[in-house]
Amino acid sequence: MANPPAPVIRMGPHPVPDPLLAVKAGTEWRQNLSMHLICKECKEDPPNLVEDFSAGDTVCGTCGLVLGDRIVDTRSEWRTFTNDDQNNDDPSRVGDGANPLLNGAQLQTTIAFSGVGSSKARDLSRAQNRATHDKATKTLMAAYKEIGAMCDGLKIPKNVADVAKHLFKITQDEGAFRGKSELTVIAGCIFIACRQCKAPRTFREVFQITKVSKPEIGRIFKQLEKLFAERNEKMKQSAIESGGVPVENGTGFENVESTTPKDLCTRFCNTLNLSQKCTVMSQDIASATEAIGVLAGRSPISTAAACIYMASNLSGEARSAKDISQAAGVSDGTIRNAYKIMYQRKEELVKSEWIASGRADFKKLPFEGR
Repeated sequence: MANPPAPVIRMGPHPVPDPLLAVKAGTEWRQNLSMHLICKECKEDPPNLVEDFSAGDTVCGTCGLVLGDRIVDTRSEWRTFTNDDQNNDDPSRVGDGANPLLNGAQLQTTIAFSGVGSSKARDLSRAQNRATHDKATKTLMAAYKEIGAMCDGLKIPKNVADVAKHLFKITQDEGAFRGKSELTVIAGCIFIACRQCKAPRTFREVFQITKVSKPEIGRIFKQLEKLFAERNEKMKQSAIESGGVPVENGTGFENVESTTPKDLCTRFCNTLNLSQKCTVMSQDIASATEAIGVLAGRSPISTAAACIYMASNLSGEARSAKDISQAAGVSDGTIRNAYKIMYQRKEELVKSEWIASGRADFKKLPFEGR
């Protein structure tokens, strides 16, 4: 015996079968894809339907008859709720992400006051600031501002400044170096961040910006290295004990070798507007100088300056010792004294293929720096 037909509910301009009653009647409900909404007045096929989401209606675009109401707006909501957005170019309704460099979840409400408004608004903003005042966060913000200004003075990328801020945050969380000058800790963090990001700076350059003495920078550098290494080891042990995977450098710190003359050659050559050929030549001479030990005991910055002086003359892009001294920050006398030692062993420092190919010429070298 055939199953009875499913009951039909009359709603709107077309019949719609009730799926629940159809199941109760014993028939399997299937969507009838041949059924579609059309205007009962125009009866156009295909229908010209307009979804008015502001009113929640489905309207016939030809005659204006309302065919449905209370439709759901499935589009993305891109409204703007910020007071300081003047051009509607910030369609964010969730706020800023949490800043890992600050303390807490940062979910508190901030009452903005632009300086124009009633006295009640100003008093409310002041009261809210006093209630949510956090001295630790205020100290961190002041330190981050100082780090950013110093990194701008050293002309280093923003990622180096971010690493320096992260390292400073670690020292604050550990409660280390209490009683020590905050500027000294900042100088050490900047010096380590430069090494971590392969943008090395010398103690002298950091001293010129921070006004922290070179011996003090050296001492805080060693103490910070020890602190970060111990913290990495603690994080490894904690991960192993909890059954997790240990992270090699959970603090973002890893031990790197000290700054070499080769690391400084690229930056100084760019400052002197030397070609890539001359830059590579100076780096090779610096590597040979370090391997042979020609200028053992001299600072990397003096060695790099002397190598650039030799390479620039060999390649025909001669720069005077005075020009190099201004770029490197060492005296021209120091460069000449180091060059005199290198000149005596030039055959060991300069590759033979450079001379054979004509890329370099010993005849272009000034005699012992004259």
